[in-house]
Amino acid sequence: RADELIQAGLVSLNGTVVTELGIRIDPATDVLAVEGKIISQPQPGRTDFTYIVLHKPTQVVTTVHDPEGRPTVVSILPAPLRDKRLYPVGRLDYFSEGLLLITDDGDLTHRLTHPRYHVPKNYEVQVRETPTKGMLLAMRNGMTLEDGTVLAPVEVTLAGENQKTLLLTLHQGINRQIRRMCRDLGLTILTLRRVAIGPIVLGNLPQGECRPLSKQELSWLKQAVEIEK
Repeated sequence: RADELIQAGLVSLNGTVVTELGIRIDPATDVLAVEGKIISQPQPGRTDFTYIVLHKPTQVVTTVHDPEGRPTVVSILPAPLRDKRLYPVGRLDYFSEGLLLITDDGDLTHRLTHPRYHVPKNYEVQVRETPTKGMLLAMRNGMTLEDGTVLAPVEVTLAGENQKTLLLTLHQGINRQIRRMCRDLGLTILTLRRVAIGPIVLGNLPQGECRPLSKQELSWLKQAVEIEK
């Protein structure tokens, strides 16, 4: 019944729901879960993982493979990294850009995408309309979306000369949360960029470029998700 479980959206690989039937896994590096219960996780003792910070451009898919043939975050990596079995941690949608972690450490990926751990993520969002005090208050108090989804409070301030740039800090991993909040508030998003995950900052890393995660950044992430060093 493996195919049935996958089609029902009950199987996840390294924190991401599996949609492709017959996908291959590596028991030495991958975390496989069914209905949230881990049934296969990396062998203990391995330390030769790769950790990459990527500035994801817009119109790039946050997956390893795309059936429509669009560029993916793995396909735009330098050739030596494309030869490794890397995958993205979490998601940034097709029209969003910014900081994305890419690795082959299944345990860290699973924990960073698990609802139990809430590593804060910072975003800069430019909108067409001028947000009102009421809109900001709604975000700060925790919105209930039109579809009934209840959101945790969001830290938000305004920036820019025209006060049309939202600086947001999210502690909750709801799919497309910022776009759904802005939609319900009547705000039109022009650009959406993730600028930080915890202490990991995008900085001046150009779009499409990547860099290794520093030892200090990796140490903080492991501490945040309760992985012993």
